[in-house]
Amino acid sequence: MARHDNSYKLLFSEPSMVRDLLLGYVREDWVERLDFNSLEKVSGSYVSDDLKDREDDIIWRVRWGDEWLYVYLLLEFQSTIDPFMAVRVMAYEALLYQDLIRQKALCRNGNLPPILPIVLYNGERRWNAACDVAELVEDVPGGLSRFRPSLTYLLLDEQALVSQESLPAATHNLVTTLFKLERQRHPEQWVDLIRQLVEWLNAPEHASLRRAFTVWIRRVLLSSRLPNLDNDEINALQDLHEVNHMLAENIKRWPEYWREDARREGLKEGREQGLEQGLEQGLEQGLEQGRRQGQEQATLETACNLITQTSLDDATIASATGLNLRMVETLRQSLQD
Repeated sequence: MARHDNSYKLLFSEPSMVRDLLLGYVREDWVERLDFNSLEKVSGSYVSDDLKDREDDIIWRVRWGDEWLYVYLLLEFQSTIDPFMAVRVMAYEALLYQDLIRQKALCRNGNLPPILPIVLYNGERRWNAACDVAELVEDVPGGLSRFRPSLTYLLLDEQALVSQESLPAATHNLVTTLFKLERQRHPEQWVDLIRQLVEWLNAPEHASLRRAFTVWIRRVLLSSRLPNLDNDEINALQDLHEVNHMLAENIKRWPEYWREDARREGLKEGREQGLEQGLEQGLEQGLEQGRRQGQEQATLETACNLITQTSLDDATIASATGLNLRMVETLRQSLQD
């Protein structure tokens, strides 16, 4: 996707999300020593105009003993992978350090504070760009090689993490739930995940995060995955409890959504084919043939959608579509080949 919805940025503007990101995905002992109660989002007035231009980047800082650790979170939701991302990260980190020097936000001994750059990528293709700028600079013999820069960023490739089951073992992790929701093929499996969020974020102090998840689910998940849902019904959702209730109510109707959508598309295609034949065989005969072909195609497309997008068994799909069981079994086998 060229540019991800701003609701994703809204989620990672919540301290609980950043805490779970660090605890779940930065698997190093020093993370346990961070004071997550001190998490503080760096305001826009704190950074230079050059960094303000990075609309999809979020900067946090957190206490590490008596000093600050800065977390530079780059949200990359573009379809084309930037092979020189490491150079961009190096440039952004240098700009942030310049701002820290200007603000005199140094460690007690006068050194610059540490920065952890994280690239969070949710594209469909696996990330294949270098994670260290040193890999992008030609290595030459002799003393020149010691001047080659080296700067590494932490890559979190969402698709790879989910497909390789590399998610953290802890079950109560908000970022993991977000990743699972985004990568779940079957909409009915969203219900349990959203019910988890409702339970975890039930306390009044989580109102802002509940709202952020609601906006993301409404604007990204439902709009893109279930376009047949009524827009007014989606836009009316204001809280996770309402989202959870709506999904529970609609889960039984999803096969009907797909069936109706496929029926309309099939009738359209069949009508077009029938009209072409009708020019030779007569308009009435062509329209009738188009109607029959459209209905048959709509039934097959409905069955295919139910096979690939739900966990329904073959007998249930046969009953819902009117196809015989043998045909459904054949369709499933062809889709798996």
